[in-house]
Amino acid sequence: MASASLLPRPANAHAVGLSRGDYEVSGRTVSALYVFSGGELAASLPGLDVDGGSGLTPAGLRARNALVEHGIVEGTLVDADGVRCAPHLDSVEPGAGDAVQVRATFSCGSPPRTLRIDCRFIEALPAGHRHLATVRASAGETSFVATRAQPAIAIDVAAAGAPATSFDQMVWMGVRHIWTGYDHLAFLLGLVLLGGRARSLVGVVSAFTVAHSITLALAALHVVSPRPSIVEPGIALSIAYVGFENLYAPDPAKRWRITFPFGLLHGFGFAAALTALDLPRERVAAALFAFNLGVELGQLGVLALVLPVILWARGFEVFRTSGVRALSAALSVAGCVWFVLRVT
Repeated sequence: MASASLLPRPANAHAVGLSRGDYEVSGRTVSALYVFSGGELAASLPGLDVDGGSGLTPAGLRARNALVEHGIVEGTLVDADGVRCAPHLDSVEPGAGDAVQVRATFSCGSPPRTLRIDCRFIEALPAGHRHLATVRASAGETSFVATRAQPAIAIDVAAAGAPATSFDQMVWMGVRHIWTGYDHLAFLLGLVLLGGRARSLVGVVSAFTVAHSITLALAALHVVSPRPSIVEPGIALSIAYVGFENLYAPDPAKRWRITFPFGLLHGFGFAAALTALDLPRERVAAALFAFNLGVELGQLGVLALVLPVILWARGFEVFRTSGVRALSAALSVAGCVWFVLRVT
């Protein structure tokens, strides 16, 4: 994990690769609300970022409506009983934080019995992007995750049945977020490198878990939402500090005291995935619980693999002296490099 976490990567560790789609069937009309991360949407539609990277303004978005209509709305193929529904862009507006909301209407020739939604626009988004979609009809709702490999779903509108849940999807999203969050993994590695008694390790991991759960909830509920320009460099510094502390504070017994405040900072980083979806308030609590559960499961999975190896390696003198110091120094240097990249 150490070598993987120290490979050069983009400065922003939290390009979440997520979007949300709410599709509602009413008679012959399918209304759609898309929510994208502004940065990812701009990257997928060249020419959209009219401010040269400084942000997507309402005026700038409206001036590029044609790009959004062609790339997103026309890139969504909606069929009612095998007949294509006509797409129409209604509006493009900034949402909460970095989010961009796109509203569209698909007019069908008749009320659909079988509705097929093919999210072809996902092909222009980065590999690994997931579109979390919910289709609502009079009989209920269905949730699905569109990817490049499986971009479409067909729904029997009249037999939609009881509302579906995306709980497992949000759990998996949390697991993937921690597994692909190389800075969080580097921080965890730095915390357990010194080993120590089981009680100390449990205290360190528990403090990190409690802390990031608090700020994840605060950010997801829009109570406190620090700017990424503050959070991301702060996370990088936390990695640099832990690596440096490993060199000069070999006793990990009371490390939970510094792990807790750093965990608060990392929680805001975790929250990037949820805030990018700009979920309705009534759906935040369930999504927050599921996502946080996934983060914890992903974290435990990593520790279950890495911690036994570290404890075994610490049985060798060369690792306790040279190995730990070399890895800690590498973490500290990586944290400093990431800090510079994220502030510039």
